[in-house]
Amino acid sequence: MPGFMSRLSEALPRSVAFEELRAGNLGVRLATTPAEADASFALRFRVFYDEMGAHPDAAAAAARRDTDAFDAVADHLLVLDHDLGNGPAAVVGTYRLIRREAAARIGGFYSAEEYDISPLLAYPGRILELGRSCVHEAYRTRGTLQLLWRGIAAYVFQHRVDLMFGCASLPGTDLDALAPALSYLHHSHLAPPALRPRALAHRYVPMDRLDPDGIDVRAALARLPPLVKGYLRLGGFVGDGAVLDPQFNTTDVCIVVKTDLVTDKYYRHYERRLGGPGTGE
Repeated sequence: MPGFMSRLSEALPRSVAFEELRAGNLGVRLATTPAEADASFALRFRVFYDEMGAHPDAAAAAARRDTDAFDAVADHLLVLDHDLGNGPAAVVGTYRLIRREAAARIGGFYSAEEYDISPLLAYPGRILELGRSCVHEAYRTRGTLQLLWRGIAAYVFQHRVDLMFGCASLPGTDLDALAPALSYLHHSHLAPPALRPRALAHRYVPMDRLDPDGIDVRAALARLPPLVKGYLRLGGFVGDGAVLDPQFNTTDVCIVVKTDLVTDKYYRHYERRLGGPGTGE
């Protein structure tokens, strides 16, 4: 852990931070210090391992942190409750953001461990991987989720991101229980071939488990996490095949969102908020 935190300290900050966006006592911005990033890793451990039943290795259990090598090149989006303070103690939500340039420094994207993402790597524009999202149990409200999306939209606008993607998790690994949700995603939101990642052969789990005519769409949507439904509302697609992640007790799907499909209200809002075109690199 000390070695990791040293590498993290050397890397922060990784991009020009956008101005913090506020909604009452809550704010969203990028982590700017190693201590703030570390607070996000501690939150991830509490949510993924203590609450959701993921299985830590010895190092994670001892440190009570969820970390991997990708954290040292990522930007870490934070939701902060300023009633709790203004730094690490205020972190109540987080999202990990990795741009193409950052991934190149470590040899690739996290999603490549589960999916063949070559169609996304071949995309000519700027791409962004989203992952490791979590929110403290007491803050899982519509307002917090909207604030996270505002932060993602601001980051996308600032860096002129054209395509975002990532592994999104459905809770549990019971494929019979998840069959309506997986089948709905496959039949209704499969990515076009030119943008379609495919689960690696040795991890591939078919998603078309039910006949499309027999899917209860309402029940299927009820099984989808709010962030996945948020992706779909932005015109998101899914890749071909799901992946079981026994360590995290989840079933993963690969989400792809072209940012030109983000609603006009987000674009107009952030053009006004940030004062014109994004800064890019």
